[in-house]
Amino acid sequence: MDVRFMDSLEKKLGYKFNNRKLLEIALTHSSYASEHGKSYEFNNERLEFLGDAFLDAIVGKKVFVIMQEANEGVLSKTRADVVCEKSLADVAKSLNLGDYLRLGKGEENGGGRQKPSIVGDAVEALIGAMIIDGGYERAERIVLDLFSDKIRLAIKGELHKDYKTKLQEKLQDHIKGVCIEYKLVREEGPDHRKEFVTAVLANGEELGRGIGKSKKESEQAAASNALTKGDI
Repeated sequence: MDVRFMDSLEKKLGYKFNNRKLLEIALTHSSYASEHGKSYEFNNERLEFLGDAFLDAIVGKKVFVIMQEANEGVLSKTRADVVCEKSLADVAKSLNLGDYLRLGKGEENGGGRQKPSIVGDAVEALIGAMIIDGGYERAERIVLDLFSDKIRLAIKGELHKDYKTKLQEKLQDHIKGVCIEYKLVREEGPDHRKEFVTAVLANGEELGRGIGKSKKESEQAAASNALTKGDI
């Protein structure tokens, strides 16, 4: 991987790797590794696994310290809002992370550089790589910097709007007695990395589609997609 490419991403991260091989692996999608005859050791899935666990711990610790009056349920929801796929994709976008990924031809041609699941997984892989490369404390500082706005808004309950409610209210204002349905279109991926594609319909007419790691998340994404189209 081009050294200048790595320099650019490290500058955006605010972190310089001691072992750049870890950075290279963190940016390597399984599709690229497979096409080049590489084993699982050369794609970012193992680093993603590690980064996911530490991201939960770092954000969990932060909200625990700040939200002194919150019970376990509120803490769990706040953390989940911060570490969900949408938040990860937003962080990836702030780094232009999609531009740095190594993808197989299929993913490249299928718009993989913009897929929330792929870029979000890469954020977690980067976190895992930093944990191994520089230890917990250094990685924690970078993570809290990257997610600071997300954490602040989540604590205030303002991070993710309820797009389903917003869509329902907008449709009811325009169509009397409107019937809104969310239909699961398909499920993709293995059981441990499953994604759901959902369509939202009003009186039988499809308004939008969304993808998420859970059915609920895909429904919210579908409602958001319908709202952003501006056809309502």
